[in-house]
Amino acid sequence: MPRFSLTIIFLIASLLISSIEAKKESPPADFARKQIESLPKNDIWWTKNGETMLWSFKNLHTIFPTVTVHRSGAVKELEIAIDESIGLTQVPTKLGNMELNSFLESDESTAISVLILHKGRVVFERYPRMKAHEKPVHWSVTKVLVSALVAILEAKNKVNVELSIDYYIPELSGSDFMGIKIKNILDMATGINCPEEYINKSACYYIYSASIGDGYWDERSPDNPYEYISKLDVGKYSDQGKEYDYSGVNTFVLGWLVERVTGLQLHEAASEMIWSKIGAEADAAFFAPRYGVPVIHGGLLARPRDLARFGLLFTPSHNVVTERPLIAEAHIERLLYQGRPELLASQENLPEGVKHNTYQWDFVFEDGTLYKGGWAGQGVMVNPIHDYVFVWNSYFKDKEESETKLTPIMFYLAKNLIREKSE
Repeated sequence: MPRFSLTIIFLIASLLISSIEAKKESPPADFARKQIESLPKNDIWWTKNGETMLWSFKNLHTIFPTVTVHRSGAVKELEIAIDESIGLTQVPTKLGNMELNSFLESDESTAISVLILHKGRVVFERYPRMKAHEKPVHWSVTKVLVSALVAILEAKNKVNVELSIDYYIPELSGSDFMGIKIKNILDMATGINCPEEYINKSACYYIYSASIGDGYWDERSPDNPYEYISKLDVGKYSDQGKEYDYSGVNTFVLGWLVERVTGLQLHEAASEMIWSKIGAEADAAFFAPRYGVPVIHGGLLARPRDLARFGLLFTPSHNVVTERPLIAEAHIERLLYQGRPELLASQENLPEGVKHNTYQWDFVFEDGTLYKGGWAGQGVMVNPIHDYVFVWNSYFKDKEESETKLTPIMFYLAKNLIREKSE
């Protein structure tokens, strides 16, 4: 028999064997089922660390129902102008200084994605643990999308943040939110005794989280967050406007405000007022486990590039994605210079250079950087002065959180890049 015939026979046999072996592999449905089944059944589902956390962050649409935040029109392409020196920057890790590129790909990191824009152009982009088209959850980064909606309505004179929230939502007149000014809700300074609490199942925040479907819901939980918050009676730890105390309940109330003023559900308002106007590559979504109510305090699923397009709205390069400014210059000035430093006076271990918090942004730095973080290592930073946008996503490696955290690395990188470009 000719040698070529033997070769062909061998190749065919190899393909058949490979096909048989492939059939032995678990189909995608089985893998997804096993991942979902590994999540906690009687407690907050998102506390499972490691590879399961990584998978769930990228596949939240597989676990829960979602509601769509629609894009519209032509995609506004982002110019690619990669600055190779960024990837070569030495960054501090637990193992000592490492090049950024090496760190992101190493076992020391749990980075899912990192994207940096300067003057509207992509200067750094890495997806070490995801594909560029995927839509990871950005957790509490979502909060500044909600506050941006409030700011847009404020600029149109449809919302007055000096008024109390029950002026717009009378249902809150019988709750602890009665008389609380909207500006104090925006700045996490309500004085209401409902801080973030993920362990005590009788705590205000835990109950709220269960009611919206972000936490573990059972038959003893409130049916929905509107019902729970309209009757909220947990008392005050201080007078409003005196002290910062972080709580996603505040963000939900702001979302309720947007819904009441616009007559739209929150995801519809986000579509109409922002996402359909920024030339996004893809629809975004909120996960919405109960009754289609978006998890307003931290449930946005979006491509990193599209979140960066949102970030551009706060920079001089907003015209890259929208013909007309969506965020008023007066609002950006307010973010940069009109915060209340006294709200953070009692906070410990603040990063160096923090001036204040405001409008759901965790920190505003002296160099003009606005930062909003998300649980387990998500973040967005925008600098309206130096025209930067940073977007990143990561997860926890294990219960000990033994990885080198990505967020401090982003702080370090932003500080050095901004200083370098300013010189």
